[in-house]
Amino acid sequence: MGMIQNDWYPAVQAEFKKPYYRDLYQFVKEEYSKHVIYPPSDDIFNALHLTPLSEVKALILGQDPYHNENQAHGLSFSVLPQQKDIPPSLQNIYKELSDDLGCYIPNNGYLEKWAKQGVLLLNTVLTVRAHQANSHQGKGWEYFTDAIIQAVNAQDRPIVYMLWGRPAQSKIPMLHNPKHLILKAPHPSPLSAYRGFFGCRHFSQANAFLQENGVEPIDWQIENI
Repeated sequence: MGMIQNDWYPAVQAEFKKPYYRDLYQFVKEEYSKHVIYPPSDDIFNALHLTPLSEVKALILGQDPYHNENQAHGLSFSVLPQQKDIPPSLQNIYKELSDDLGCYIPNNGYLEKWAKQGVLLLNTVLTVRAHQANSHQGKGWEYFTDAIIQAVNAQDRPIVYMLWGRPAQSKIPMLHNPKHLILKAPHPSPLSAYRGFFGCRHFSQANAFLQENGVEPIDWQIENI
């Protein structure tokens, strides 16, 4: 696993000394040695590397990484630029962005631009075995990503949480900072998007909240490659 070297390290370093993390580290190390695991090990902490804690403006919480080739690279909902098939949930995110802000629908699913603007694209589980969704759930990642969410909650400035679906919304009891905005909607998956993700207008609401609080809004347009 790649080292965390920016301002996230002091925020989460206490986790590295806990028994669950030692067990998690051994489990993940063994999985990479015996199976195909996504994302590549150097990309596990990409969300933290690309979005320093001091720069977080918004948090979009996913579940576990995509489990097919050329997809997962450490950012929730995002796929590598060479992946021509945009996952269905991300297609629906783009559809809502188009309806909400007039963004055109790009030819790729690479969301690094969001991460570099302060959108923390965090999954609750950071690794997965190839072609086996949720195969690394319950191994300890949830404790670690809860610590990340708690570090965001502790930031004394305006931050937006975009919580889509019940698993993401189960984190709401951890979020009690009055300076922050919590936005809830069904998950953008084809199974649930029509139950209220479409029309949620989270992207314009997030930008309005940031602007009201003197923070540069997010340019949500992902460009064509």
